[in-house]
This record gives sequence, C-alpha cells and structure tokens, in this order.
Amino acid sequence: MPVAAHDRVAAPDRVAAVRAFNRFYTGRIGVLGEGLLRTPHSLTEARVLYELGQRDAIDVADLRRELAIDGGYLSRLLTRLEDQELVARERSPTDARRRRVRLTDAGAAASAELDRRSASEIGALLAGLGEEDEHRLVAAMDVIHDVLGDRPRPAGFVLRAPRPGDYGWIVHRHGVRYAEEHGWDESFEALVARIVADYVDGAYARREAAWIAEVDGEPVGCVLCVAKTDTVAQLRLLLVEPRARGRGVGTRLVDECLRFARRAGYEEIALWTNDVLHDARRLYERAGFELVESSPHHSFGHDLVGQTWSRRLGPGA
Repeated sequence: MPVAAHDRVAAPDRVAAVRAFNRFYTGRIGVLGEGLLRTPHSLTEARVLYELGQRDAIDVADLRRELAIDGGYLSRLLTRLEDQELVARERSPTDARRRRVRLTDAGAAASAELDRRSASEIGALLAGLGEEDEHRLVAAMDVIHDVLGDRPRPAGFVLRAPRPGDYGWIVHRHGVRYAEEHGWDESFEALVARIVADYVDGAYARREAAWIAEVDGEPVGCVLCVAKTDTVAQLRLLLVEPRARGRGVGTRLVDECLRFARRAGYEEIALWTNDVLHDARRLYERAGFELVESSPHHSFGHDLVGQTWSRRLGPGA
C-alpha cells in the first residue's frame, strides 16, 4: 500500500539538497543583503509593496492571508512603511471593523522602482545563459511551482507523434518511474531500450505507431503499438507520469492504440504486463482486454507474475 504523503519522512540527503539549493539561490538573486536590489527595503517589505502595487487597495486581513505571514509582524511592517509615507491605512468602506491598506504616490513610485530593478536583474541573469539553458531553467522553476504550489492542474492534454529526443525520454522515464514505484533494477530499463530500438529500426513501419501525451509542451505519457505477428498487434510501453494521472491520459493512449491496430488490419491485440501493476491492469480491463495467461518469473530484481492480456479487433469487438 502506498505511503500517504503526510506520513512520509523525507530522506536526509534530499532535505540537504533542498537546503543547499535554497542557500545557493537566495545568494544568487541577491536577497541576503541589507536592502533588496540596492534599496532600503527588506525582502518582505518589497513583497508587500509589490502586492499593493497590483491593486488599488486590499483589506489588511486579506493581505496577511495572501502572504501567509503573522498578523502582528505584518502590522509592524505596515507601520514602518506608513512612517515612510509609502502606504496608508484606512477603514473599509463596506465594513468599519476592517482596515484597508493602499500605496501612496510615493509608495507607488517605490513599488515601480523595485519592479524595474527586479526585471533588470533577472533579465541580466537570463542573458548570461544560452537559449537551451534558459529554457531548462524556466522549465525547472515551473516544475517547482507545480509541485509546491496550489495552481490547478491544467485539464487538457494532446497526443502527438514522437519527436527527436522523445524516444530517449521513453527509456529514461520508464527507468525512473519503475525504480521509484516498484524498485525494479536497471535490467528493466535495458529491456525498454531494446523495445524502443526495435521500433525505431522500423521493420514494420507502416503497421506500427507510437504516441506521446503532452501537457503544457512537456511529455507526460507514451504508448507503442507494434507488430507481434501478421495478424496480432502488441501494445507496449504504456506510461503516464504521476502528475498527469487521473485525467484520462492512459485511457486515451490505449484507445488510440486500439484504433490504429484496427485501421492497420490486425485481428487481435495483446500486451504483456505484471500482476503488481494494478492501475494498468484495471485500465486494460476497462478497454476490453482479457487475461489469457499468467506465469511466475524472476526479472528486474524481483519475483513477479507475468500476465498476457488480449482482445479481438474484429467488427463489433
């Protein structure tokens, strides 16, 4: 049974890695100095000025929730900014018990200057990178935002044919996912590499196909439909990344594989899996596959039970 996220204890080396990154990044973007971006404002003050610069006014309680900081600390910080004539607090026009805060003209100018300096420094940072490294950096930051933030996951995905680099991605992600989720060793990754290499060699190019599922321009899943015999196709290497599960990606990949196999003239489609892959087996059952054979084997560093599933592809099937 999977361990609930709140019951996990993070590995010490991963904790150390995150802490090391935090130390590196805060130093790299210059937030450790006495004033942020060579201004008299601390990082928190600058963030308050930024948030206030995005609107005309906001209830103090809403600002505290948005920034997730202590109410007493925020009150003292606003008092300092008020003393500098950068912000003004006033009663809410809709509820006299609530206080609102807004930027003064001087505060708006300070907020704009902080925004200009921040954009300039980040622009200089990115300008020192090559195009590929810039893309990698922004993509990695987007992953951090997705993992740690509360942004709603995008609902849409697309299926497309593989592009250069995607076949390596298929091998890599199978190796990573099955090692992390099932403890399988590198012999499984080697098997995937051989399957991919055989497909790319294209012995049956007109009767074989592959698909990549993509969300926001990044691969999140894959499947191959290959020739097993002249009349039997084989579904291989179905994978859906954890962040894309629960959106129907796996179902869509399997359905696309079935449609292609019918159009290519196959009479039957088969697949081989293992009994420990519960989610995949449920997906195959829903797609009309039936279990036809099971046999124990020792592979990928584990004792497993291999399963062959099949379904007919004729009219009405």
